[in-house]
Amino acid sequence: MKTYAFIDASNLFYGGEKSLGWKIDYQKLLQYLQEKYGVSKAFYFGGVELHKFPYDYLTQETVPIDDLEAHLIRLASKEKEKLSDAGLTLLDRHMQRVRFYRKLAAFGYTLYLKPVKRYYEEDDTIRRKANCDVEMTLRLVQEVGNMERAVVLSGDGDFLPVLKYLKTQEKEVVVLARGVRTAREIRQFAGGNFRDFTRLETHVRREEK
Repeated sequence: MKTYAFIDASNLFYGGEKSLGWKIDYQKLLQYLQEKYGVSKAFYFGGVELHKFPYDYLTQETVPIDDLEAHLIRLASKEKEKLSDAGLTLLDRHMQRVRFYRKLAAFGYTLYLKPVKRYYEEDDTIRRKANCDVEMTLRLVQEVGNMERAVVLSGDGDFLPVLKYLKTQEKEVVVLARGVRTAREIRQFAGGNFRDFTRLETHVRREEK
């Protein structure tokens, strides 16, 4: 059965390691998906900070991670003396995220990266967000003719309409998500095809060195 995986990073992983109590080995995760479900493609949807990198929303469907890394390296070299310690720390953290994405690509994930945007809350605090629901929904629809089964790593209830659509196209849908973060309607839809991600610790946990 030709199977693709679709990973909603913001729902499944962000902030997840604190509540999980363990860190995820993404190479092991991909191997698990391949061995357990025969996944031949794994699409990973996540956000990334641009720091004025010239991303074109109209012509590019994902941030080119190699070009972004080169941009951040140049920025760090150029602005090193001007940035505060906090600014340098933030830039370094974002650089680590870029290198993490490069590792994912090397493992075999297909990346769909969206720029992180800033929003002001009513109390004037800044909230950063890179919601990739639309991009993941679009990819699920675009790939419907290329797969027989979708393994969806997200418990976000907003995906219910597209998952129902996949069923109408006679596609099997497996939902692999954290139980406490999974919408009730998604669990009801998946039924016996729901798997709690937290139970995969022995398969996908990263060993501490």
